[in-house]
This record gives sequence, C-alpha cells and structure tokens, in this order.
Amino acid sequence: MDAITLAAYGPPENLRLVTQPDPEPGPGQARVAVRAAGVHFIETLLRRGVPVGPHPAPALPVVLGGEVAGVVDAVGEGVDPALLGARVVTGDLESGGYASLAVVEAASLLRLPAHVSYGAAVAMVTTGTTTMGLLELAPVTETDVVLVMAAAGGVGTLLVRHARQAGAAVVGAAGGPAKAERGAALGAALAVDYREPGWADVVRERAGEVTVVFDGVGGRLGEEAFGLLAKGGRHVVYGQAAGEWFRPAEEELAARGVTSHDGIGHLLSRPGGLGDLVESALAEAAAGRLEPAVQEFPLREAAAAHRALEERRTMGKVVLTV
Repeated sequence: MDAITLAAYGPPENLRLVTQPDPEPGPGQARVAVRAAGVHFIETLLRRGVPVGPHPAPALPVVLGGEVAGVVDAVGEGVDPALLGARVVTGDLESGGYASLAVVEAASLLRLPAHVSYGAAVAMVTTGTTTMGLLELAPVTETDVVLVMAAAGGVGTLLVRHARQAGAAVVGAAGGPAKAERGAALGAALAVDYREPGWADVVRERAGEVTVVFDGVGGRLGEEAFGLLAKGGRHVVYGQAAGEWFRPAEEELAARGVTSHDGIGHLLSRPGGLGDLVESALAEAAAGRLEPAVQEFPLREAAAAHRALEERRTMGKVVLTV
C-alpha cells in the first residue's frame, strides 16, 4: 500500500510517500480501502514532535491520521462479512490514516449514505462532531447576533451555516480578504477581515451588540472578539489559530454577566462520549442541512497540505484523497 510516513520530527517535507506491505485485519477489525483521510492542525504540531494536550509526540516512524472514509475490502475474525463493500467512515484511529489502506476496529465504523461524499464524511465525523458539541454549549436562535471567528475554517464554516439556518444575524470574521469573502458566500450578513485594524469597530457599528462568540482564533483577536459581547452573552472557545488561547478573567465574566465555555474541554469530558454527536453530524450532512467545506490534496501531497495549514492558506476541512 501507499503510506505517508514520518521518520523524523521536523518540517512538512519530512512526510514521505513510501510503499509498505498491506496490513491485515485482526479479530474484530476491518480493513478500509481509503478514499479520503482527514488532516488536522494538531497533526502539524505532532509532526514537529510537539505534544498537544492529551496527545504525546508520536513514536517514530509513524503514519499520522485518525480519520478515514472509504470501502471495506477485508474483515477479520468475528466481523460480519456483510460489511465487505460497505461505504464507511471512522474517526477513531490512533494513527495510520494517511495511507491507501487502514485497519480499524469494525465497531467504530459508520455506514455512509450513497449521496454523502467521502470528503464530506471525513469532515463531519470530527469537524462536524465538534460543531455539534459547541452548539450544545451555546444554542443559537433567531434572536441572536453570532460572531464566528475563523469563519473560513472547517468548524467555522459549519457554525456560520448553522447559525444562518437558525435565523440568527451572523458575523463571519476571518484572516484575509479571500477568507472574509468566503464568510459572506456562506451567508454571513457581515463578513470582516480581522487582520485589518479596527475590524472590531466595524462589527460594533454595523452588527450592534453580539450575543454569541465562537472563538477559534484566541490571542489578541480572541480578546477583541470577547469585548464585543453584550451583557449576558455567551462565549465559546474552540481553537487557537493565533497561537495561544484567550481565556477571559472570572471577575470580568461576573461583572458583565457573560458565560464562557471551553468547547474542547467539553468534548473531551462529555458524559457518554461523542457517539451521538457523530451520528447527529452525519445525519445533518445526509439531510443536506450542513454541508462541510472541504479542501482536497492528493495523498502524495500531504506535505503541501501540512504547509498550507501552517501558513493559514486553507479554507474548510483539509482532506487527503486516494
């Protein structure tokens, strides 16, 4: 099989396409002929040997990737042979997704409707699941003014689309004019480039008081976004594209009557796990209510995908195609 291996921590060019023996599924496992594999920003850090939260730096050599969609082409002992030929997706791999074949636990596989593409499935199984979890913390209604930071990213695009469908007034904020235009194309009533000085003033003047902020950026920009919240507003943190988290002080939250939630912490500690959120995300995609934005790279261009992510040149969920 073809696989992208990392033999030494370092720059994207350390991701090399190699040929490896085809893996065989063991008891309770299935082998997936991969059509799409998800790429996460966290994997660009792991590639450099940087541990991230509960994720330690991987032992080398390693094939990165925790999400794949494709077709089951072999099953191990104890697995129903009826699974052969099924279109499936999973986000439960420890590693091994950047490859043309991946062995997974059969119980983790979810079947895909014929009209859901492999790229969309990979996006929804994690990015969509994250979105559904964030919306648990701050449900959106037609009375809200919602500011989505990193609005052109994988989660950001889904948040913009959901808030728009809920009838809220949506502000999409992103870095650079092309990404800001993407927010407008998704349905944001106001799209702004937060690299431009005074962007927060523009939001304040044209959108009024914001009731919900979804912050996928952090740092100084996250602080500016938080400052736009009205009294009683809701603040959900889900990323640090700026390189650092923004966490508001407890005293300021109390003084303004604002609630702030750690979106990723919620997902990691959610009672009962994430299974129902995964199913909900895929159901939203199948029904056409949430269509993820996907940017595809061929498997052999995994290094280019990593570099584009690091340089903030991607829009939507980054996917490797086989």
